[in-house]
Amino acid sequence: MTPPDRGTPERVTFLHTSPLHINTFEGLRDRLAPGLKLRHVVREDLLKQAEKAGGLTPALRIHTGEALLKEAARGAEVVVLTCSTLAPVAEEVSYEGTRIMRIDRPMADEAAGKGGRIAVAACLEATLAPTMELVRSSAKAAGKEIEVSGHVFFDLWPLFQKGALGDYHAAIAARLREASCSCQAILLAQASMAPAAALLGEGGIPVLSSPESGFKAALGALH
Repeated sequence: MTPPDRGTPERVTFLHTSPLHINTFEGLRDRLAPGLKLRHVVREDLLKQAEKAGGLTPALRIHTGEALLKEAARGAEVVVLTCSTLAPVAEEVSYEGTRIMRIDRPMADEAAGKGGRIAVAACLEATLAPTMELVRSSAKAAGKEIEVSGHVFFDLWPLFQKGALGDYHAAIAARLREASCSCQAILLAQASMAPAAALLGEGGIPVLSSPESGFKAALGALH
């Protein structure tokens, strides 16, 4: 497709599946790139479709791809899909002059670089398989041997859905403490889980999350 005149002031567009993610990325912008204009698009319907279907379907891939391309056509230099359940689609579509990316690839690359055992934790079952596959693909590209295990805290997801973020993050941190894991790193599969890492303190197994590393990658992709 041929890009139009890029008159939009927003250089980076984030496609979310919950409005609760907006403050996370606005905060990262304020800390890492003050003054950078962002655009946030929320498509809760896409994640609801994925939850209902148990993951990505051919139709949902089309709908998600259309949403990404619409934002690229609007003139963004970078379009970032922040939903890990839908994220594979970001690497299946392209638009001339725009970088379309998934928020969790930099996190997966970092984890894969460590090699060995990698644990993936999710609160939405539909997110687990695509994130585990993401880590495997990063390891293959890096020539690393890894073993990936998955852990789903599905009973915690309703806390996020009703906006009880403090309880949500505290519960995730508690589950991670309980999980005996002899691994090189733990990946938090969903951007919504990221604040739980700070509650675990330092000195233990590295806990990786996607928002900050993904945001930095988006900054690096700007023209």
